[in-house]
Amino acid sequence: MQKSTPDYHQIYNDIINKKCPSRKEECKFLLNKESLSVLDVIELNNKIFGLSDQMTEAFNQSHRSYNKSSILMILDYQRKNKLSNSQLAKHFKLSRNTVTKWKRLFLSIADSVGENIPN
Repeated sequence: MQKSTPDYHQIYNDIINKKCPSRKEECKFLLNKESLSVLDVIELNNKIFGLSDQMTEAFNQSHRSYNKSSILMILDYQRKNKLSNSQLAKHFKLSRNTVTKWKRLFLSIADSVGENIPN
């Protein structure tokens, strides 16, 4: 059974056209991508709706899920910007424990397969 994903291009195009057409130009680059990553969706959401209050942020954070490619992009961002786990967690609004778990999981996979996955 194939996992279906929402059509984020259509969803965000509809939101922009109906609620805030003034932001269309600002979001054009992301909406023109062939496929949107989890990080792209988060960035679009922030550009359209702005920052949310603490209660909404906590609710949204508890319902986020990241696929392998998004996790690897986050870990690569950490390596390129020379961030600690705490700094990375704060930047992406994650738990430090989540970052540590991801690093341990993906570094152990890389060691067993021999791939170069960022530290």
